[in-house]
Amino acid sequence: PGASTATSKLFVLPYVVYRGEFFRAEQSSVGLRAIKTPRYEVDVGFAASLGSSANDVPARKGMADLGTLIEFGPRLKIQLGDVSKGPTGTWLELPVRGVFDLSNRLVNRGWSFEPQLSFELPLPDGWRGGGSVSAIIGSQQLNEVFYTVSAAEATPTRPAYTAQAGLLSTRATLSASKKITPDLRMLAFLRVDSVAGSANSSSSLIERNAGASLGLGFTYTLGKSEKLGSR
Repeated sequence: PGASTATSKLFVLPYVVYRGEFFRAEQSSVGLRAIKTPRYEVDVGFAASLGSSANDVPARKGMADLGTLIEFGPRLKIQLGDVSKGPTGTWLELPVRGVFDLSNRLVNRGWSFEPQLSFELPLPDGWRGGGSVSAIIGSQQLNEVFYTVSAAEATPTRPAYTAQAGLLSTRATLSASKKITPDLRMLAFLRVDSVAGSANSSSSLIERNAGASLGLGFTYTLGKSEKLGSR
């Protein structure tokens, strides 16, 4: 967060959606759904951030590469509004996640807390839209991954710096999806991250306050069980 260098990635990834009464595996959560009421839900959520080579980022040249980070931990999901007729389409998520470096034998990189307000709504011509706003708060250990500059890594334009715990970034996301065939779905998203007012805004590794991410993807259903689970 705060880099001035852009990268592009292409992925082909299989995943499983399973909606049992207790065990769940979906796009943003996996594991035991411990509590489920019309208003509240507690499960295990996960997230990830892609790594990058220090040689590809001028501000980090000569420093360690940033590994691909995976995060998982308990998540409380609260439906907002009138729940008497089912999910409202607007909810608050409160996840606390441990962070591990997939590129370095799953070394622990601290923890994050990301309160997020989300919504979904139907759009014309079969499209579905959604969006969210969130704030990412990181432990000192996590923020050091991005912003600490050791004495050995310091240069005349990159002074030594020790990162502090606190706000890592704020984030706003818009997304849209449409089912093209019964098995093929297209999805797209736009995400804007800002480090303005963050705990480590004085680090020389922050080169600009905001950056955008764009994504386009397709999902294809390879198979379904005869009995479908409930949401």
